[in-house]
Amino acid sequence: MSSKLRAQLAPLSQTEILTYWLLSFGSHLYSFYQLYKFSKEYEGRLEREFQLEEGLISNLKRDPSDFEWAFWMEWGKKSLLWTLIGHGVISKLTSIFYPKFRVPVLTVYGLVSAGSVLGVKGMTVLLVHLGLSFSVAQVRTPVLSWACSLLLLCTLHIQPLQEIQKKWYESEEEYYLLLFSIAVCGLRFISFSLEHCSCPQEPGGVLQLCWLLSYTFYHPFFYNGPIITYKNYIQQMQRSAENNARNKASLIYLVLRAGRIFLWWLTAEYMIHVMYMHSIQTNETYLEILPPWALGGLALALVQFFYVKYLVLFGFPSLLATLDNLIPPKLPRCVSIMYSFTEMWRHFDEGLYRWLIRYIYVPLGGSRHGLLCKMLSTGLAFGFVCLWHGGHDYLQYWALMNWAGVLVENGLKTLFASSYIHSIVERNLSPAMKRRCVALLSAFSTAVLILSNLVFLGGIHVGRIFWKRIFVQGWSTLAPPMLMFLYCFAQIGLEWTSRPA
Repeated sequence: MSSKLRAQLAPLSQTEILTYWLLSFGSHLYSFYQLYKFSKEYEGRLEREFQLEEGLISNLKRDPSDFEWAFWMEWGKKSLLWTLIGHGVISKLTSIFYPKFRVPVLTVYGLVSAGSVLGVKGMTVLLVHLGLSFSVAQVRTPVLSWACSLLLLCTLHIQPLQEIQKKWYESEEEYYLLLFSIAVCGLRFISFSLEHCSCPQEPGGVLQLCWLLSYTFYHPFFYNGPIITYKNYIQQMQRSAENNARNKASLIYLVLRAGRIFLWWLTAEYMIHVMYMHSIQTNETYLEILPPWALGGLALALVQFFYVKYLVLFGFPSLLATLDNLIPPKLPRCVSIMYSFTEMWRHFDEGLYRWLIRYIYVPLGGSRHGLLCKMLSTGLAFGFVCLWHGGHDYLQYWALMNWAGVLVENGLKTLFASSYIHSIVERNLSPAMKRRCVALLSAFSTAVLILSNLVFLGGIHVGRIFWKRIFVQGWSTLAPPMLMFLYCFAQIGLEWTSRPA
């Protein structure tokens, strides 16, 4: 929703807003409680089927079924947490004693840290990707740079190459770390190449290669992001080198932000101790027998855990980047106040959103050249995200649902902005009623948005069962109350986003 439309939304009475808050908060708590009851009722079976672990909290089991969380927590304990702390210490020391050498020192530290984990062969693959991208960028032809980048990205999914690379490591987790690192670095290579193509006056050569190495191996962002463009990285690093004075409150800022990240980590761990949502979603039998409120709790728990997880995974690297005087993308906004596909894409992973807008949507014409161009630009952006994540069948469904959702939202926005419809709305609806209609439409959009996220997080089978139970079998019993609560969520989201920045 545009800022102009948000500004036009009428304020509602405090009583009405309080009612929405109570219904939203109450529905979250009650649905989570029902999911908790189901988890404890079937704990024995889940433990046998999915090997629940001994929990960090006494008398509670821990659900280890979320691969991404388990993967990054294990690597964090092994090495990543300590190398990130090491980055912060070295950055601070060089800023104080050798400020002119801070960028090359951090580049070398990033190279050594990555090499110590990925190994010689893994680093060789990554440097080959970097060298090819750099070489092709010297031609300064965007189409050629894109072709090279997409071919390199596709090599990640060639089965024989995967088998060879897996043999380099003792465990699959080490191979997956290489895979994730190359995929994230691929976005940086594209950013460098396209920025280089758009600035023909800039010389190539050793200086550009050094900056590309610094950008690629900047340690806080290396493995998992968040994403920052090459242009922004260079400008901010150069400005940081020129203005080295640190705020006296930096220690307080560090302690407070680190405390928040620790609380988010505790929240994520608590969720997988009391609600076994990841194990439950993998078994269709449990999805079929979940009581209605527990089914809703499962959907909310899955998307909320994904949100809290990325507060942690993006939070610590962003903290270190801020201490380096960089401006990282904003952390994800709470999914419970996301009321549209557009809002989700803008505010969950802001770095990726800006990357897609800058390098795919705008160069392809975006909204400047008519509806068909806008549809094509949006579709190719979602297609790239699907390919970048692996291109699996469930990702294709997820990308199509998001593409359709964004197009429908933009179509409705255009329709209601037309002079004919706008005049009818102005004559027949009060400002408060217009806001309620916006929230009602947003409730339907949010329902499909949650469904698409369930496909992304759990696969096609999860989305299919939710669709069947709520919209087919429960169209008259489950869907209406669900839409009522989503309407309340949307009103809270509208209230939140309409506040002055």
